[in-house]
Amino acid sequence: MADTRRRVKLYMLNEDRQWDDRGTGHVSSAYVERLKGMALLVRSETDGSILLESKIHPDTAYQKQQETLIVWSESDNYDLALSFQEKAGCDEIWEKICQVQGKDPSVDITQEVVDESEDERFDDMPDAMPPIELPPCELSKLEEISELFNSVLPSPIRREKLAVCIENDGYIKKLIDLFHMCEDLENLEGLHHLYDIFKSIFLLNKNALFEIMFSDDTLFDIVGLLEYDPTLPQPAKHREYLKTKAKFKEVVPISNPELLIKIHQTYRVQYIQDVILPTPSVFEENMLSSLSSFIFFNKVEIVSMIQEDEKFLTTLFAQLTDDETDDNHRRDLILFLKEFCTFSQTLQLPSRESFFKTLSNLGVLSAIEIILGLDDVKMKSAAIDIFSYIVEFSPSMVREFILHETQNQDDDDLLINLVIEQMINDTDPELGGAMQLMGILRLLLDPENMLATANKTEKTEFLSFFYKHSMHVLTAPLFANTVDDVPSKDDYQTAQLLSLILELLSFCVEHHTYHIKNYIISKDLLRRVLVLLKSRHSFVALCALRFMRRIIGLKEDFYNRYILKGNLFKPIVEAFKANGDRYNLFNSAMIELFEFVKVEDVKSLCGHIVENYINELESVKYVQTFEALKKRYEQQQDRLKDRLNIDRPFSDFSQNALVRNNNRFRRDVRTLEEEEEMWFDQDEEVQDAETTSTVPDILKNKLDSDFDHLNKLLESKKVKEAAEVKDSPPKLLTKSSININIKTNSPVNSPIHSPGSPTSPGSPESPKSPGTTTPNSTSPGNCILPTPTPQTSPNNSPMVDKTNAVTKKPGLVGLVDYPDEDSDEEEETDPIAPSAKRARIGT
Repeated sequence: MADTRRRVKLYMLNEDRQWDDRGTGHVSSAYVERLKGMALLVRSETDGSILLESKIHPDTAYQKQQETLIVWSESDNYDLALSFQEKAGCDEIWEKICQVQGKDPSVDITQEVVDESEDERFDDMPDAMPPIELPPCELSKLEEISELFNSVLPSPIRREKLAVCIENDGYIKKLIDLFHMCEDLENLEGLHHLYDIFKSIFLLNKNALFEIMFSDDTLFDIVGLLEYDPTLPQPAKHREYLKTKAKFKEVVPISNPELLIKIHQTYRVQYIQDVILPTPSVFEENMLSSLSSFIFFNKVEIVSMIQEDEKFLTTLFAQLTDDETDDNHRRDLILFLKEFCTFSQTLQLPSRESFFKTLSNLGVLSAIEIILGLDDVKMKSAAIDIFSYIVEFSPSMVREFILHETQNQDDDDLLINLVIEQMINDTDPELGGAMQLMGILRLLLDPENMLATANKTEKTEFLSFFYKHSMHVLTAPLFANTVDDVPSKDDYQTAQLLSLILELLSFCVEHHTYHIKNYIISKDLLRRVLVLLKSRHSFVALCALRFMRRIIGLKEDFYNRYILKGNLFKPIVEAFKANGDRYNLFNSAMIELFEFVKVEDVKSLCGHIVENYINELESVKYVQTFEALKKRYEQQQDRLKDRLNIDRPFSDFSQNALVRNNNRFRRDVRTLEEEEEMWFDQDEEVQDAETTSTVPDILKNKLDSDFDHLNKLLESKKVKEAAEVKDSPPKLLTKSSININIKTNSPVNSPIHSPGSPTSPGSPESPKSPGTTTPNSTSPGNCILPTPTPQTSPNNSPMVDKTNAVTKKPGLVGLVDYPDEDSDEEEETDPIAPSAKRARIGT
């Protein structure tokens, strides 16, 4: 019991003078050492965190309102309120506050409110200002009372004192008695004075006075008083309207009498604020903030009480979805639900989330689906409003419902398809409802508010569903109207509908890259859209052009190829020519499209436009767009020709290199192929040419690329074969046309990648083969290859690295392994010996 008694909602007044819900928790009062005094503490009921820690200062003005509210100001712009679930809890905390401040708990305000200007104004006055003496409540004193009430409004201190006097003396009841007397006597002058008096009471902005005036037994008298506005020629008839025309329909019986009283009170007070009282501009800023707060908290209470009444809501939804329910009663039910959802907009985020979750569990979306399938326009309109509230708050909840119902229903009965059909069949000439539904669909299709789950993203799942089950419904009017080269229907309402569809499709192009791309190509959608360029309604033609511009703006080759293949710039150019020299929005949008192609240098589209349409466009001289397009195209062609001329001298070399790269390592291991001879011949030619001229940069790059490729392959091959030849002597053969010198630092040497001469320090010269002529060792490209001699038999000769090669040309280093030919004699004597490798120089 104690938990619910102390359960509160904490509110804070924001800059817009609206109450923000700061959370729900349990309030207590305790001594806080850090604050050196008693404080109000509110702990969250969800996680136990402290929502509020407010010291009860002796001079802070606390107000008790509506028996369950305590309101106070922490600072100049920091107003707080505690809304208690039960009156008993409010009374307990109020007593604690009054005890700290030394006040009587029977008062509704603990301190006089004095602002800084009043302090300065009354510095010379004694601390206790004399109380205001109210004149006797008599007919003859009405004018005096009116003047007194008007005179105190500029002073906050006097306003406070007047409010306290009115409340303590029961003055409102006495004034109402005078009202009845004046009305019976038809005393119009007295009634005008009473209007001014009660207008001043409203401007006192005191919640305690509002509670007295808006009680069930006095509210209609207050409405009657406000009928006699002196500025009106005849008294208004507000009471007649509220009693006879504004009738309360209890669509589902309400068993809670407190809820009934709150509903009636809130409606009538809202009527006073919106209809009877002058417009807010007449009043000073925030003069009626307490009245707005009174209505706000009433609405919060109404929504909370209905939401907690499970029997009431269950009965409501059961009747709403029952086939036996009369249409008139169903209409009342859906209108009540709409009003209920409208009230929920006053709730803060946590409360609103709980509210819509409750509606979802009760089947609100299924009920909307049933209503949209009916022919009643009023019911459909209310259902769309409710659907709009739900989608705006939680589009994911709606998407989940739509995906779930796919398993049990045909496409025609799906909620989203019913919404699209409602948009298409809107009877309003201005398509107000269709525009609202288009906004709803846009929210549902926006990937920005789609969530990602552990297994599959909501975006992928929902968009796949939409393009499979619903996109054909959305585009049906577009395809039906563009069968021929001109729109088949071109009336205003059809044009409005097509413009809405195009806006939604443009949104899809921008946000649904994969799905809309497939749909456009498969349905040839862009060609059909461009038919609308011939519409007599310029806004539709602009929508079609905007759709094309959105596609081109993506700069995707996929779309560009589709446009070129379908020759889809033709209708654009034709529409541009048909518009002529008229300087209008359509003309500017067309030029901007071509300007974008030029500025962004979309080469494929630029070439297509110049090659096919430049003869028709180059006559346009009032902008430089088309001349620049042609010039850019010609520059592109010139660059292409120059590139071909540069590449041609090396085409043969590149071709040969390609052949070598493809075939070099697939030859027979026992033969030296013709391509290898060509390779070394080219190496020698390059080296010879180097003495007289510099190798072109392009050729260097190609050679570097080839050698890098070979190095990588042979590096891995060397490691693989190292084990096989570790214990075997190398069998080295030479050709008379190729002289090779191998440099080694050790019996087993790693490849040397830096250029150097055969006689460099630390690299002893290899023994020369008998009978082999040794050329100049410093000649580039010539090396000596060691062979076995009688003194260095295969079994005791030092191991020579078969892949070690040193080039004499700086910057070009290559390591090449080639399987060598074995002699017939070796094959006969050692058939299972591994084939020897012959080191080759790489240049």
